[in-house]
Amino acid sequence: MNLTFDKSKKIFPLITGIAGILIFAALLALRLNLVAVVAVAFMCIISALIILGIIIKKKLYLWNIIGYGTAGLGIILYYTIFGADASFGAFTTGLAGWKSAAHPLFTHAGNVFTRIGGNLLLSLPWIVALVLLVAITAKLKPKKIVSFLLSVLLAGTTVFYVLTMNLRSLPNTERLWDGQDNYLKGVDKYKKDSPNVLFILMDDLGWGDISHYGAIYDTPNFDRICDEGVSFDNFYSSYSVCSPARFAALTGRYPFRGFADNVIYPTVDTLSPFASTRIFNSIEMGANCDGMLGDEITMAEVFQNAGYDTACFGKWHLGDYGEYLPTNQGFDYFYGSHYVNDMTPFYHVKEQNGEYEIVHGTDELKDQSKATEYINQEMFSWLDNQMQGDDPFFVYYASPWPHAPVYAGDDFDGKTGMGTYVDCVTEVDYYLGLLFEKLEKAGELDDTIIIFSSDNGPALEGSTGELRGGKYLAYEGGQKVPFAIRWGNGGLWEAGSTRSQSATLVDLFPTLIDLCAISGNGEESYLPSDRKIDGISMLPTLKNDDVIHTKEHPILYMKREKLKSIQYTVPTSEILSQKEYANYDYDVLKDNEYLDFKYFQRIQNDNSAFFDKFRKNWLHILSDDAGENYNRTPVYPTVSAEMNEKMNEIMKDFKENRRGIIK
Repeated sequence: MNLTFDKSKKIFPLITGIAGILIFAALLALRLNLVAVVAVAFMCIISALIILGIIIKKKLYLWNIIGYGTAGLGIILYYTIFGADASFGAFTTGLAGWKSAAHPLFTHAGNVFTRIGGNLLLSLPWIVALVLLVAITAKLKPKKIVSFLLSVLLAGTTVFYVLTMNLRSLPNTERLWDGQDNYLKGVDKYKKDSPNVLFILMDDLGWGDISHYGAIYDTPNFDRICDEGVSFDNFYSSYSVCSPARFAALTGRYPFRGFADNVIYPTVDTLSPFASTRIFNSIEMGANCDGMLGDEITMAEVFQNAGYDTACFGKWHLGDYGEYLPTNQGFDYFYGSHYVNDMTPFYHVKEQNGEYEIVHGTDELKDQSKATEYINQEMFSWLDNQMQGDDPFFVYYASPWPHAPVYAGDDFDGKTGMGTYVDCVTEVDYYLGLLFEKLEKAGELDDTIIIFSSDNGPALEGSTGELRGGKYLAYEGGQKVPFAIRWGNGGLWEAGSTRSQSATLVDLFPTLIDLCAISGNGEESYLPSDRKIDGISMLPTLKNDDVIHTKEHPILYMKREKLKSIQYTVPTSEILSQKEYANYDYDVLKDNEYLDFKYFQRIQNDNSAFFDKFRKNWLHILSDDAGENYNRTPVYPTVSAEMNEKMNEIMKDFKENRRGIIK
């Protein structure tokens, strides 16, 4: 029996046709990768309906074809107009020997014509299948079996398109390029006595994971920074997971500002179920973002424009193509991994000017025991060359350790008798000693500001000391981290001193502006004026242990675009001056000049046996309860109410002006 090409407006086919047209319009109006995923899923459903229509009704419905075709056309137009690369989709795989300069169309290059070509090439199979199905069915009225086979071909090419289509899109948010350009052009050249900067950021190193903070093993070189500098008893990351904390440290802004509220995944691996697919970032982070937006102002860009030589070694984890690459974010040179070591693909790259080549390819780095050696060898080599010149340097040494899975080099594996985690930390500490020796021999050690911290608390192993929780939780164990700063020639603090007042990674950007006397446009301590800088300079704390995080500038604990908790310091006298607390005679009020309050509106219980329970309206005084063991809300209800109101005020401000634009 022959097949009929049905052009009538039967209700169900008509609905599918109108749905396809609406999806087409939504793609161009909303500009979201998520809509493209909906569109291709819709195409899969319609291709299945076409098969059923042929089998059951012996008809090919025109409106099903219209729905399918308009959705597909919408995807093509969307990625042609708003695509972030030349649209070769799943063919953008990371392979050993890859050199981005040899594949410019895969790495944010190209133009509207290359995007048209790329999108049409990927769409060609289903376009051909669709045209054949319609042409043969409408003109030749073939036997049902012929159209059935063509409809199966259409469904197959649609599934193929799902696996190969482009999913890289330009960010859909207000951009700050002009403000970035204006600020960086105004940065003055470094002063004659400007110090070098070495920023060491560990990955998942816990509060209690170096001996200065109570570790049960020795870390003499980490301790040296503390002993010869100043260490903080109450320092916090600005997020409890990797990528957002790095965003905060490099920009002085909370990651919410840049749609960087979660771990950033590779965009070059299509099928791995965990390292996930290219669409993951743009949906999870929002606004089609695939990393730290290029219009953010990083401390590397500030130092680069001040005439410093800049380099990053180790783990980037803020994007893997185009504007997201480290050498497009202020670094002259990058060696390390764009991702974290439990993701696929994982490899090391050498990168300059936004172009990179894979070294120590994917097979070699399945065993990561040489990662610390490779990273330090490259860093030492770069420093040897750099220190032959006259310019100061800014080095961001982002160790990938002790993030799981942990590895230790052959000379360190089994050395401590405490397992691979401690062996790994011990190896990093050893190479840190070699780095200090190199700087000292070159006469640069005391002219270098050395900063050491961690991006968040420990995950599977590691110590938080007495703190509650760990990585990815807003409790102290997730964000309270070691922090020390050494500057032999700075003269701002006594060697071996400690600071009790709180600070956080987001404060690092304005602090380095102060310490390195970055000026511009006639201003000292020159900061951007077009955007909110959330951090506060730690200089008062470094000099005199003064409070910087007050009610006006609380420390934030966020998770996936939600503010989970805030923390700030209040003079004890201010509490006692309130009528309801005037007669309080508690030890915490008598023993502390200041009180560190931390408040949760709602937080999940960290005890896995009671995972379904939540703590609500929960107030802690960290001054005498760093473990967050007791809820003080019944005793200090007014403080809880004030902090609850402050949290609502902050989130309202964030939502109304997410990117923190100053008009």
